[in-house]
Amino acid sequence: MTPAIDLARRKGIVHTVHEYRHDPMAASYGLEAADALGNALDIRPERVFKTLVTDLGGRLAVAVLPVTHNLDLKALASAAGCKRADMADPKAAERATGYILGGISPLGQKKRLPLFLDASALDHDSIFVSAGRRGLEIELAARDLLTLTDGKAVAIAR
Repeated sequence: MTPAIDLARRKGIVHTVHEYRHDPMAASYGLEAADALGNALDIRPERVFKTLVTDLGGRLAVAVLPVTHNLDLKALASAAGCKRADMADPKAAERATGYILGGISPLGQKKRLPLFLDASALDHDSIFVSAGRRGLEIELAARDLLTLTDGKAVAIAR
């Protein structure tokens, strides 16, 4: 059980937890998840989303986007009303969220950070995001993710 799963259960959100064997030598946690879930569940990798912690001029925020894409930092800055966005320091990301890299979930974070979800998530009945540890994903509707996090859907992937 993780804080992410606890939050979904406590709020009555329909979700499914998926576990896969994590390879500590995997080059990309997100692509590893997409590959594992794709093989097990026959899903497209565009439905698997990564959680990135960013720095918006001194305040942290979360960007959630398909593992198959890169984050457009300029689009994120614009959506957040900032001049600039950068990737957050990894240790700061872990401290703020309470999760380790590769297992950072957009849900159940220690410190609730503003969340920006790539708008492509709304094209799917459900998406997969980290459930709070490597090798564990939670499947839920994108709109439920937005509700649980007070997030905003914007075009931030390229």
